Order: sequence, then structure tokens, then C-alpha cells
Amino acid sequence: MLPFALWPASGEAPTWGVMYDFAPADTADKATLYSDLLAAADALTRDEPDPVANMANLAALIWQFLPDLNWSGFYRMVDDELVLGPFQGKPACIRIPLGRGVCGAAAASEQTLLVADVHAFPGHIACDAASASEIVVPIRHDGRLIGVLDLDSPRTARFDAQDAQGLEMLVAQIAGRIAGP
Repeated sequence: MLPFALWPASGEAPTWGVMYDFAPADTADKATLYSDLLAAADALTRDEPDPVANMANLAALIWQFLPDLNWSGFYRMVDDELVLGPFQGKPACIRIPLGRGVCGAAAASEQTLLVADVHAFPGHIACDAASASEIVVPIRHDGRLIGVLDLDSPRTARFDAQDAQGLEMLVAQIAGRIAGP
């Protein structure tokens, strides 16, 4: 983290903030990549109480750390359906019923879904025609489903068990920081 000051044009006192400069190692193996991602996610969200700010920063961080993504973001549980949250990528489907598409199926089963070829997934919802594979990780907090983390890739079979494990560790770490009131 690098401290910085924002200097208003009016000559008022600056407001202080923190600029985060996280970068994955170009040669990191997946285990190291996920270890570094978890450390960076902890640093970004540890002291921030706002769940939307945390989801926004996490979507951007995942986008930066994980290669071959065309979408990275969150869907939140609102009144028994998934509603779009902060993300990186092309505009996306706003509401997804439980049980529909990869996100809805993962939410309904509360199990991570790793889909090597989304075009072969029954009922797949195509928000981006370039998506070829997807992983969706349910997020639970205080005994309830609060949303899902959704990652898409334009590469078939982009995600594997190591990705599932790393992302499940990530959502376990950040669930309380994105749960909201």
C-alpha cells in the first residue's frame, strides 16, 4: 500500500487515502497465485466496512490476478433471486432466478460449479457470447447464502479443482466483509 494525498484545486487541506499496488508474479504457480490473491484481498477488505466497496475492489483484484477472464464479479441474494453486484467485464444479466443458469444452479445447490464448456450446460444464460467456461462459488455467511462469486473465461476448460479450492478459500475469507447489515 502506498499512501497518497488528494489535493483539491481550492487549496484546502488534502484528503488522505491509500493507493493499493498489487501485482501477481508473472511466473507464479497457481498455489502461489491464490496465496498472493488471498493476502491482497485481506489487505483490501480488512478495514473497510462497506460491502459494496469490498465487492468492487475484489472483482477488480480477481480480474487483475487471474489470467484468461472475460468476467469477474458478484451476484447478491436479494428476495430469493440473484441480483447483479460489482463486476469487471461486459454488462451482464441483472437478475437470475435460483436454479437457472450456472449461477442460479450453484446458488440453489450451494455447491461450487465448475463448467468446462458453458455451451453444453443445460439452461446456460449467455451474458457474454465469448464465454466458454465458468466457475461459480456460493458465498455463505452466518448460515445463509448471501450471493455467488462468478468468473467466466473465453477459454474452454479454463478452471480446474485448484481454482475451485483457491476461490472457495477466498470467499470463506471475505464473506463477512461483503455480507452487509
